[in-house]
Amino acid sequence: MENKEVQKGRNSLQDYFEVNDMFRYFTRVFKKDPNSKNNFNLRMMHGINRISIVMFLLAFVVWIVKRLM
Repeated sequence: MENKEVQKGRNSLQDYFEVNDMFRYFTRVFKKDPNSKNNFNLRMMHGINRISIVMFLLAFVVWIVKRLM
């Protein structure tokens, strides 16, 4: 038990490559939150984030296709 507690404080290689929080944000940005306030600035920010995520994924797919062909 003590060994696990000691290891929690250390940064391991797995901690640096952990992307769970990032993927949770990507899925959360495309869903409407019923508990959030109706704030124009927040809606615009999430809208811009949606556009940038879609554009990045499209560019990544095009880049992969160009590399394979």
